[in-house]
Amino acid sequence: MEELFAIFAAIFLAELGDKTQIATMAFASKYGWKTAFFGAILGLAAVNIIGALAGEKMGDVLPLSLIHKIAGAIFIIFGVLMIAGKL
Repeated sequence: MEELFAIFAAIFLAELGDKTQIATMAFASKYGWKTAFFGAILGLAAVNIIGALAGEKMGDVLPLSLIHKIAGAIFIIFGVLMIAGKL
């Protein structure tokens, strides 16, 4: 249960103020909060199911240490690109 809360808290904080939230607010102003809420839930669920399945398969094929190194390299590359003004 502790792991579930940690994942929830990390995702909740990461998603605050992102483009998904802004898009949902825009859709809510046009279609109403119920339609926007359920559309956002379905879209987010689909994306996260695909991500979880792909991550599980990646974990079966690649060693965890390699996945960590690749993820770290990607974060560093994005950081450098953002500092350089390329993103």
